[in-house]
Amino acid sequence: MEISNVGKLRKRERREVLPSEVSWETTDSSRMAASENNVGAWSCKQVADWLQEEGFEQYVELLCTHHRLDGPSLLALTEADLRGPPLGLTVLGDIKRLTIALRRLQRRNQAQLEELGLLPSDSLLAGHSLDVADFGGPCLGPDWRCNSAERLCNGTELRQRNTDRSGYGSGVVLRHTHSNGRCGQHLAGRLDPEVWKTVLSSIYVFLVFGFTSFVMVIVHERVPDMRTYPPLPDIFLDSVPRIPWAFAMAEACGIILCYMFLLILLLHKHRSILFRRLCSLMGTVFLLRCCTMFVTSLSVPGQHLKCASETYGDGWGMIQRALAIWSGFGMTLTGVQTCGDYMFSGHTVVITILNFFVTEYTPRTWNLIHTISWVLNLFGIFFILAAHEHYSIDVFIAFYITTRLFLYYHTLANTRAYQQSRRARIWFPMFSFFECNVNGPVPNQYHWPFNKPTFMKTLIG
Repeated sequence: MEISNVGKLRKRERREVLPSEVSWETTDSSRMAASENNVGAWSCKQVADWLQEEGFEQYVELLCTHHRLDGPSLLALTEADLRGPPLGLTVLGDIKRLTIALRRLQRRNQAQLEELGLLPSDSLLAGHSLDVADFGGPCLGPDWRCNSAERLCNGTELRQRNTDRSGYGSGVVLRHTHSNGRCGQHLAGRLDPEVWKTVLSSIYVFLVFGFTSFVMVIVHERVPDMRTYPPLPDIFLDSVPRIPWAFAMAEACGIILCYMFLLILLLHKHRSILFRRLCSLMGTVFLLRCCTMFVTSLSVPGQHLKCASETYGDGWGMIQRALAIWSGFGMTLTGVQTCGDYMFSGHTVVITILNFFVTEYTPRTWNLIHTISWVLNLFGIFFILAAHEHYSIDVFIAFYITTRLFLYYHTLANTRAYQQSRRARIWFPMFSFFECNVNGPVPNQYHWPFNKPTFMKTLIG
């Protein structure tokens, strides 16, 4: 009985609603819906009304009064704008809800976004085709760099994975990297071999090695007289007796590491990128070594070294000596004997950088390979010191510079952090040139590069 009376009361209340009220609510709702399809014409007052309608009245004064946000600027608003200065919203829930509301407006105003040149910005929608050819706006123009799929505009990083409505296939990521007013668009996981860049890096390291050989000839002419400048005090060299065959063992360790890397390079799917990185890093470190050798000449580290200043007379004699050093790779196993090239150790650079490439570009589960590589690296350094061919500081500085440069290079390349800073692109132009199309970490994938034998292609992939 009570339930029946309640039902009658509700029916009576519904019948007592004035027709004018129903008409007003319907008209207001339809007016708002129609207005949301023309956000580009909104004034600051209409933006304030929309914020209040969506439940963001606490931000009306900040957005509409202080920053004079109108319709077009509302469509251009991104989550990065909400988080960063000058707005600096800190409530995560409000940021996300306002971003969702903005997305809804952008979805309803596709045509206006295209007219304003905002379609390829951070306002990309899941329902919009992500084909690169569809992108218009200010990013298309003279600011293209590296390739046609990479462009620079302002905003935040956006990733869209596995969306059925996307123009790309499953598992592909479209990433927008934004920095300094320019927008970078690229397909994550896209790794171009760019063999021509690898050839340039090979020429670069080839020229650097030739220049290094010539600097070593100049340094040999300036080597300090052993009678006037005896060996400097060194804790390790003074404590450990010299082992005559140790330097040959250090070079043997380097040769084994070189063969290990060549095998990995042969089988790695992205061998062009690996070799390009090796050449650019090796060339840069040895170029720095040229400067340190030329600027400061250290005294010979041991009396066993028969080093004396040698004058070649003319330029042709110096070039011939440099060619002999270059063709013998500066190794005593090939009969090359050099003096004065102490700061810093080139053997340590080669052994260390090969070790890091072997361990970086093999799977983390290949513990045996990694252990062998590190043992060869450490024993090689020990043998260099045990042979009394270098001061301890030579080896330490060589190891530190090589490892830091390797880690910095790969950190920048894997995270593409250099795109966030114009200064980084200015200071590392060669890095930016070589790595601009390498999108993210290089996966350790292997395959047999030849058609025969068939079982190797089946075994490796």
